[in-house]
Amino acid sequence: MKNKNYVWFMAAIAATGGLLFGFDTGVISGALPYMQTDLNITDGEKETITSLALIGAMVGALVSGYISDMIGRKRVILIAAVIFLIGAVLCGAAPDVTNLIIARVFLGVGIGIASFSTPLYIAEISPAKIRGTLVSMFQLLITVGLLGAFLSDSAIADDSNASCWRTMFYVGVIPAIILLVGMLFLPESPSWLLSKGREQEAIKIMEKVEDQETIQKEVARIKGDLNVKSQEMGLVETFKQKWMIYPIMIAAMIMFFQQAVGINTVIYYGPDIFQKAGFGHGEASVMAQVSVGVVNVIFTIVSLFLIDRIGRRKLFFMGMTGMTITLLMIGYCFTQLDTMGESGRYGIVASMLLYIAFFAVSMGPLGWLIITEVFPVKVRGVGSSIGSIANWSFNALIVWTFFKMIGFLTTYFGNNEAYGTAGAFGVFAAVAVIGMLWGYFFLPETKGKKLEDIESHWRNGGNPKDL
Repeated sequence: MKNKNYVWFMAAIAATGGLLFGFDTGVISGALPYMQTDLNITDGEKETITSLALIGAMVGALVSGYISDMIGRKRVILIAAVIFLIGAVLCGAAPDVTNLIIARVFLGVGIGIASFSTPLYIAEISPAKIRGTLVSMFQLLITVGLLGAFLSDSAIADDSNASCWRTMFYVGVIPAIILLVGMLFLPESPSWLLSKGREQEAIKIMEKVEDQETIQKEVARIKGDLNVKSQEMGLVETFKQKWMIYPIMIAAMIMFFQQAVGINTVIYYGPDIFQKAGFGHGEASVMAQVSVGVVNVIFTIVSLFLIDRIGRRKLFFMGMTGMTITLLMIGYCFTQLDTMGESGRYGIVASMLLYIAFFAVSMGPLGWLIITEVFPVKVRGVGSSIGSIANWSFNALIVWTFFKMIGFLTTYFGNNEAYGTAGAFGVFAAVAVIGMLWGYFFLPETKGKKLEDIESHWRNGGNPKDL
């Protein structure tokens, strides 16, 4: 392959968008306990601060497709880098809850833009031979960004300084600058240039990364893709097609179960959960969160080796079964804290790490993979939009209601917060069981299936289980 090092350099710089995605969604977990003390915020305000950033991300993801087609992939990523940079400063400098909420929504827009435009740019500048590997690097860097946020929060956490949360946000300026400066030196996407009729410019860029004999083939492939894209159905037209009911339902429900098993309550509220388990106020609980990030990275890497070997349905049931058991273990340990003491606290941590491992190898990658496989080419763009809307919406809903659910169940169990917290994890376990029932009837096995055959199956009125 020509200029292999240059290709990896471009992909690494662009994938910093994935790292920022992970960092800016994860940094809130360590900041919240100190923020609550420093700004005197309630659990409800914590939910609002966290969930509205996800609404901002949904908006960013929805508009980035249109904007990136209009002004180019490179410029959109530069815009995201500027938003990350300014957003980190605004969050760290926020004088009160209102300003912090506004800053988090602004930062969320950057997260949404990066979630769409960064993997698209990497896919379009990568040589065909290693395209899958380089795009997977973006997904991996999201988990690395989460781990980086947890490590950074842990290093900065200071129980004697409640305002240390501000520095946690300021750290996000560093990768934002790397992305901003690095992207200035990278070329525009050849696919976008071809879509604007700038073929010679596209070929010049491709000559730096592709072998000479493959360039014309790639140009022809991209033109073919652009022609297909021009024939794509719109959202309204897609919903009018009766045979599309199963793909639409699958896209929405796989994202519902991905979020409703409670994964992001652990990602965003991990230190708060560890505090409820009896760990120290700040530093100890933030340190425990680091282990969550480590396990998430390791098992995301494992998932890359499993997903095409085991198959979608087997991986789904393996993951959901494991999460059901570990969620019940977390709940049980909470109910036994008074009798088990320290062993109960560490039982919660161990169970939570197993829960993260089962999620990372199954529902983590499966959600996004399934929606790329169940939709025909002409509605792939609409399908991705449906998946993104569902993902961010359910994410925000679960995060916004987590402490409310604990509060309700705490009251129900006679003001016993340990039982209330256990009950919340019991609800997530029940959702996982329902998810398995849904999956048995409605989750298709798409491993090794041609997209044309999948489309034909839907058009002929086939049901998902029989695919």
